[in-house]
Amino acid sequence: MAGEGPPPGRWSRLLDPGDTALAVVLLAPAALLLSLVVLYPIGRLVYTSFTDLALTSGAPAAFVGIENYLWMLDDDTFWQTTFNTILITLITVPGALVVGLGMALLANLPFKRKWPVRLSLLIPWALPLSFAGLIFAWFFHSEYGVVNDVLRRLGFEGIIWFNSPRWAMAAICLTIIWKTSSFMALIILAGLQTIPRSLYEAADVDGAGRWRQFIEITLPLLKPAIAVALIFRTITALQTFDIPYMMTRGGPGSSTATLAMYIHQNTVSFLDLGYGSALAVVMFAISMIFTALYLRMIRTRG
Repeated sequence: MAGEGPPPGRWSRLLDPGDTALAVVLLAPAALLLSLVVLYPIGRLVYTSFTDLALTSGAPAAFVGIENYLWMLDDDTFWQTTFNTILITLITVPGALVVGLGMALLANLPFKRKWPVRLSLLIPWALPLSFAGLIFAWFFHSEYGVVNDVLRRLGFEGIIWFNSPRWAMAAICLTIIWKTSSFMALIILAGLQTIPRSLYEAADVDGAGRWRQFIEITLPLLKPAIAVALIFRTITALQTFDIPYMMTRGGPGSSTATLAMYIHQNTVSFLDLGYGSALAVVMFAISMIFTALYLRMIRTRG
């Protein structure tokens, strides 16, 4: 037809791409960077887990299939450290959530000066993990620790914390809860800031008390923030290394050793990269299983 112009040329299409082409161009650098820093290391790790690579042997790595994974089935230390890791996760994640929720509710109160309260939430989170482990190792020391000193002043007998698997695990879990509850509190506090005050004002007009407002308004609207906090906290709990290592070195025996510590022992101390990589793949798989369960719960409730 006479009113139609010539079809767009190649240069016109390049200068004015469609939405799909523009999205591909803009996302390509991020996808390339993600592949270099995430996908390639994971792929390399999985490949190494199927080899017998050991730096002490001096021999080139050979492909051994699933031999490393079959070896785990008869490895008592693997089962012990995996059990310890899951136990720490099941204790510290709910504990940090409860303590963090209370801290967030406290920090959200209408103080005249809120910054000192909120700054106090950052201190445990900003403290290095290894430093926190050293501090609490001193707190729980059987002779000159603060905890036993308080127990004796109250008339109780002091506890030799790190000679008993049960008490050593309790000390580690208490330390982790103290260290990580501030992280949970910061995320939950951000969620509290998004709840409109008008909802509470309407609830006051309807005669709802504080507890009912918390159950009917605060908790339902905090579910997305709590879910995000649980996912991040669970993943880091499954990778727990610094605090148990600094407090007990995994002792007594291997009663407080975690899977991350066992991976470190095999890869750094024993230089058995093949078996250590297989252990790391298992830990990665456990983390993904927990994350998938959280996401499934969120989608189902949504």
